[in-house]
Amino acid sequence: MIRYSPGFGAPIQMNDALSKILPYAMTGGVAAVVDAGGFALLVGEGLGVAVAGVLSFCTAAVVNYLLTSKFVFGREASARGFALFLSAALIGLSVNVGLTLLGFYMLGLQPVVAKLIGIGTAFFVNFLINLCFVFRPGT
Repeated sequence: MIRYSPGFGAPIQMNDALSKILPYAMTGGVAAVVDAGGFALLVGEGLGVAVAGVLSFCTAAVVNYLLTSKFVFGREASARGFALFLSAALIGLSVNVGLTLLGFYMLGLQPVVAKLIGIGTAFFVNFLINLCFVFRPGT
């Protein structure tokens, strides 16, 4: 069995990581629909791309935490857990919104296309952070 240790705490079993990626993708998919749908609605109402991106991301983060805690990591939602999750999500937020803005302003992509690229990239960044730090065994 291959093991990965994030540098502190209990090592992460690769089998455990692989068994969580599909449920994480499913909960993340629900959050992505909230994110992209909210973003499209906000942009459609005339809100700026950056503000719409942040607001839709924050709404999706709440949905994602609740679903991920229960269905991926089998944990009860808590204020402490949400604080850790949200702290980690800020890294995902910078990736998500940064790529959305880059795609829209620098590459000329449609706002929703740029947003989907941001969401997809942030998905992998957030999975690794959640697996290795936020929901690691012993936290």
